[in-house]
Amino acid sequence: GSNVTIMEGARIGKNCRIFPGAVISAAPQDLKFEGEDTLVEIGDNTTLREFVTIHRGTKDRWKTVVGRNCLIMAYSHIAQACIIGNHCIMSNNTQVAGHVIMGDYAILAGMCAVHQFVKIGQHAFVAGGSLVGKDIPPFIKAGRQPLSYAGVNSIGLKRKGFTVEKINHILDIYRYIYNKGMNTTQAVQYIEEEFAATDERDEIVTFIRESGRGIIKRYSKNSFDEDLND
Repeated sequence: GSNVTIMEGARIGKNCRIFPGAVISAAPQDLKFEGEDTLVEIGDNTTLREFVTIHRGTKDRWKTVVGRNCLIMAYSHIAQACIIGNHCIMSNNTQVAGHVIMGDYAILAGMCAVHQFVKIGQHAFVAGGSLVGKDIPPFIKAGRQPLSYAGVNSIGLKRKGFTVEKINHILDIYRYIYNKGMNTTQAVQYIEEEFAATDERDEIVTFIRESGRGIIKRYSKNSFDEDLND
């Protein structure tokens, strides 16, 4: 499109569409950046709407990546060293801070703000206007304030071809994580011991074990946002 700025370090795949005003591969807004030779990589068939900004990587990963078949809607920002998976959607005005990892098929509704170093699991759905300060496990919906577990993303999973049996399997796993009164460590241990090994079980368990910021909690009336004290 007209008035698109593509700067040094951009690597853009086939059949991408970039709409007016977008800025790709500008230097990161990171005071630790020292001008190192870094990249932005954008996969095939990805659409970047008006005024999207995607910044180059830093020494952390040396690149920022947006996968294949993604839709990044107008005025969204992807900061340095983020890794965005394939088939992801970011709705209008979504703001993603540096070093975020977002799994395949994850969706951020409009005006989400994602804290640096957060991880968002594959097939997760995050409600519009959310402040994302904790990691969001795969296959779930996240909503309310403070951001909380809002059930399994059943509709999204059905649309992607998951069988009823697989969706029920995922539901059973998350019942032990969020609804059985166990802490996260106890729930993960129970799931590993009592649930048959499946790709979905292993994806959930691995994500939670490797979470750096901790996963979002179940909503309660006494919830408060611990990140306000960070």
